[in-house]
Amino acid sequence: MPDAQTMQQAYSGLKVLDFTTTIAGPHCTRMLADLGADVVKIEAGDGDMMRARPPVRNGASALFGQLNAGKKSVMLDLKSAAAKATITALVAQSDILVENFRPGVMARFGFDHATFARINPRLVYCSISGYGQSGPSSDQPAYAPTIHAASGFDMGHMAYQDGRTRPDYCGVYVADIVAGAYAFGAIGAALHQRATTGLGQHIDLSMLECMMGMMLPELVSAQFELQRLKRPMFGPVITADGYVMMGVASEKSFQGMAEAAGRTDWITDPRFQRYQQRRDNWADLMDEFEAWSKTVPSAELLHALDRAGVPASAYRTVREALADPQVAHRVALAEVTDAGGCYNVFNVPFRMSASPAAAGPRVPALGEHTAEVMAGLASDSRA
Repeated sequence: MPDAQTMQQAYSGLKVLDFTTTIAGPHCTRMLADLGADVVKIEAGDGDMMRARPPVRNGASALFGQLNAGKKSVMLDLKSAAAKATITALVAQSDILVENFRPGVMARFGFDHATFARINPRLVYCSISGYGQSGPSSDQPAYAPTIHAASGFDMGHMAYQDGRTRPDYCGVYVADIVAGAYAFGAIGAALHQRATTGLGQHIDLSMLECMMGMMLPELVSAQFELQRLKRPMFGPVITADGYVMMGVASEKSFQGMAEAAGRTDWITDPRFQRYQQRRDNWADLMDEFEAWSKTVPSAELLHALDRAGVPASAYRTVREALADPQVAHRVALAEVTDAGGCYNVFNVPFRMSASPAAAGPRVPALGEHTAEVMAGLASDSRA
């Protein structure tokens, strides 16, 4: 096996132009950087709006750092002729471009795919937008919370809550992270095809479709009439000192749950014996289970479920999850530095046996690499 210190990263040598802001696009390009790509982040004016998002320490946002560690920052006035000349020169030597402006914005700058494909036919150009590059909704502005509402995600989530008539507030930007991950995967597919054809292509990614694609059971139930359960099959189970979540999704896990509760009679009970019967009577089954579980501390319940092979977890805060020894074992966090000091960011959630994948150690200050990149272009033009 190659030595970790000498292994080449999977995307080493690839050059990326990053025109993204906020979360979805920067999440995608940071993953590219984590795999060794040379990512040049183009920023205008005051830079990416995430530079102002708390926590801000000594003028540096830790949230911005989570999304942009390991990149270079170049500050340009995109409307100026000089900037257009610089970007044209960068495009000529780039492999990938990622942008998440509203459809039409890049074209108004003269930076659309058709223009850049003439300069560099090998360019993989990825556009991330709320609703896609064409269609009746394509011009609408979008952020993750509005996409959650538009996709049915918020109302679908509410359908699993007891007695709720108002959708939840949005605090976790699922659409952004999912869209960034899909874009990362699509770029990999386009690079693979380019290795065969020699040509790049335009990737048109819709956040709306990313979110709708997450809800596969709901997609089916929206097309067919299904009986609504009195109690959803996945939800909190009360214990003597809190709640746990059980994943009872197979015959084996159901039998394990019955064994853990000392109720093996459930296995042959006509109400629960087969999946459809069990689903129809899930509320009764959980009432009987909770008659026992509410007398047992969470730790003891989890031990019994684990011993019986039932997937289960306590409900944890993010702070508690970060302290999990499994997170440390996986080296899931990387330390990065910015003007405010050191802190941890998440690495990509996969490990590769022949190439390292981890966040770069520094977060770029606004425009920090402008002179370096411009000098490199000047050197290339003289060569």
